[in-house]
Amino acid sequence: MEKKVYKIAVLPGDGTGPEVVAEGLKVLDAAAAKYGFAFEKTTFNWGGEHYLATGEVLPEDAAETLKKFDAVFLGAIGHPKVKPGILEKGILLKLRFDLDQYINLRPVKLYPGVETPLANKGPEDIDYVVVRENTGGIYTGIGGISQKGTKSEVAIQSMVYNYMQVERCVRFAFETARKRHKDAPWRGLSQEDIAAGKIGQVTLCGKTNVLTFVFDLWERTFYEVAKDYPDIKTAYCHVDATCMWMVKNPEWFDVLVTCNIFGDIITDLGAMTQGGMGVSAGGNINPNGVSMFEPIGGSAPKYTGLGVINPVAAILAGAMMLDFLGETEAAKDIEKSVEFVTAKKMKSQSAGKMGYSTSEVGDLVVENL
Repeated sequence: MEKKVYKIAVLPGDGTGPEVVAEGLKVLDAAAAKYGFAFEKTTFNWGGEHYLATGEVLPEDAAETLKKFDAVFLGAIGHPKVKPGILEKGILLKLRFDLDQYINLRPVKLYPGVETPLANKGPEDIDYVVVRENTGGIYTGIGGISQKGTKSEVAIQSMVYNYMQVERCVRFAFETARKRHKDAPWRGLSQEDIAAGKIGQVTLCGKTNVLTFVFDLWERTFYEVAKDYPDIKTAYCHVDATCMWMVKNPEWFDVLVTCNIFGDIITDLGAMTQGGMGVSAGGNINPNGVSMFEPIGGSAPKYTGLGVINPVAAILAGAMMLDFLGETEAAKDIEKSVEFVTAKKMKSQSAGKMGYSTSEVGDLVVENL
């Protein structure tokens, strides 16, 4: 039988991005060798250095080029010599929009041995997923400025959604809940829920009491889609209350679904509760196209070249990529190995305090696959 070969576009990015990407690829190659598939990797050095050297943020055909790949593996974007916003909007947002990566998928999971700032909470309490709408809402830039620089200046930026954008995001959240619990119900369900045939829960995070137009659409669509998933329990939470419960009772959540800006905010809160940016991975998902996977931490330029940055998030992003590509067992193996390394080997998840170098952490994960 011919070996399956996945075409992967690699964007190492800026700062410590290339260092963590190298470890992610090392683990991916080890998993491929174990499970009998392979990667054909092509590197694109788009980022701060490319912009400073050429004045070009992205080539005009970047999206069309990436559509020829099975997935994109990204390091980090952000350069101290480039004004904030140029690279982030010109690379990250542009690729998300051009490739229609309409889901930002962010697991919030506390791994064994990783410290959380939440008192009396452990891995059994912090294990949920945020499904963030990724190509609509306030980030599309609808609006403008009038009479700039005067005392009469007006700035407007509008949150705009259509039914299609909301429906496909909400449906992805219900599918995610079903996939998470196809073998066993979510531990947070009551015995009554389980007796009623429920296996998971999707919570809509919104602001129906103030954003009455946009979240009227979200709420109606949410309960309409829910009719197709009688095995999934539904819940609703205002975004401010969501932040409160993510700190006080994170075990209440299974799958959270929300709009672009709320998702951007609550996922960083979630990342800190799971031990910080060094262990937080995410995916920009087009379920029917090319998706991009990345560690959530920034480029951390002050640590560049020192070999002290934590690669765990990049390694977990690689596992997410494998799961998306259908290599589920290999993805699970990587995650189990990470759990072993965080629980038994690493002293800390902080840069320079891990007890190992960046490459040594990668080696440990490979060793324990």
